[in-house]
Amino acid sequence: MFALRSMSKKLPAMAGRVSSSTASRSFATIDMTVREAINQGIDEEMERDEGVFILGEEVAQYQGAYKVTKGLYQKYGDKRVIDTPITEMGFAGLAIGAAYKDLKPIVEFMTMNFSMQAIDQVINSAAKQYYMSAGNIACPIVFRGPNGNAAGTSAQHSQCFAAWYSQCPGLKVVAPYSSEDAKGLIKAAIRDPNPVVVLEHELLYGTAFPMSDEAQSKDWVIPFGKAKIEKEGTDVTIIAFSKMVGLALEAADALAAKGVSAEVINLLSIRPLDRDAIINSAKKTGRVVSIETGWPQCGIGSEIAAILMETDAFNYLDAPFERVTGADVPMPYATDLENAALPQLEDVIAAVDRTTFRKIAA
Repeated sequence: MFALRSMSKKLPAMAGRVSSSTASRSFATIDMTVREAINQGIDEEMERDEGVFILGEEVAQYQGAYKVTKGLYQKYGDKRVIDTPITEMGFAGLAIGAAYKDLKPIVEFMTMNFSMQAIDQVINSAAKQYYMSAGNIACPIVFRGPNGNAAGTSAQHSQCFAAWYSQCPGLKVVAPYSSEDAKGLIKAAIRDPNPVVVLEHELLYGTAFPMSDEAQSKDWVIPFGKAKIEKEGTDVTIIAFSKMVGLALEAADALAAKGVSAEVINLLSIRPLDRDAIINSAKKTGRVVSIETGWPQCGIGSEIAAILMETDAFNYLDAPFERVTGADVPMPYATDLENAALPQLEDVIAAVDRTTFRKIAA
């Protein structure tokens, strides 16, 4: 593990997207990679607030293992962009202490898999502090890094921690898909007075997405707890987050060729979940499929199933809810086995087929 790592070396939520300055700007839509969007968001917030700083392994002189922090060390210096030793528990604890004293740290884990080394700090020291101090000590901190599988990184580097972290009261958990998502959510996370876990995806860092004029603004902030309808549809709802939104959109296109209209929901926020978006779409289409790369037991799809069962959305379903998840095994290293352990297009199509061709007896 160490060899791999050294080589790559107050509860108010955000009020909403703010775009007061865009009226005076005339930028056209541009393409921007996800890593550039995160970098831009962090840069703008560091410029806006001197209390914001970032620390982690290789974030400074090497400019980030994934080049997300490129240029920040040169601009802000070693007091605000800090290289740390390989000790997640140590630098996470140091950052949490700084957050107790009104600073706003951004902790980069080289992968969220390594956040397991610091999970006591994240859960017991950060997430619970505001409650256990009777509201006297907030912890405005961001924990961010690539989550889930990359390509051929095997079992210890491929887990999705969306379900793990989203279970914990006191944490907010978000997972961007596009560049606009990434910038808006990282800025919201930095400004939020609570601990926020930002689950990025390594295989999306180099992917370019359109950035609207509004998203290029320094005021672009995406509120937590609000899902985004990526594609309208009438026959089935496909719910996904992070990289699986792309798979959901791909499936929607393939289904359209078969005459099935799929609505695609990008959750964006895992905790809090946009329950209303899930319920309203289920009522609209009558059929729901979720996609995630995490394991099936106690996953995000399980929570969606509970929402559908425990609300009046259940009365509108025309077929049982279907989950498409990662296989219930540690992630294999071999490419063929890795692909078999992750959701594929044919898996999503099959799940939708089961819901759209199945009818509940009256």
